[in-house]
Amino acid sequence: DVWHTHDRLLLQVTDDGQGGANTKTGTGLAGLTERLDAVDGLLVIDSPTGGPTTITAELPWREREGFVAESGGRGFRKGRQRSRRSADRHAEVG
Repeated sequence: DVWHTHDRLLLQVTDDGQGGANTKTGTGLAGLTERLDAVDGLLVIDSPTGGPTTITAELPWREREGFVAESGGRGFRKGRQRSRRSADRHAEVG
């Protein structure tokens, strides 16, 4: 899922794996944490043993020229229509 508030962009990914993901082992999640920290972001990992794992990345957000913000904080490129699935997800979040 991807959404934003007036000043933050959030991306969330969930899998159905075995869980146990953390930033202490390996370099992948540790590297993501460092990169997000460098831009005033945050990485939140919820990964209990047995799964599932949910990772949420939070970054600074600012409106860009050429994008229109909709109510609920989501935006889309001018001239594009949102897919039905995307519109349904927006209704659930908003």
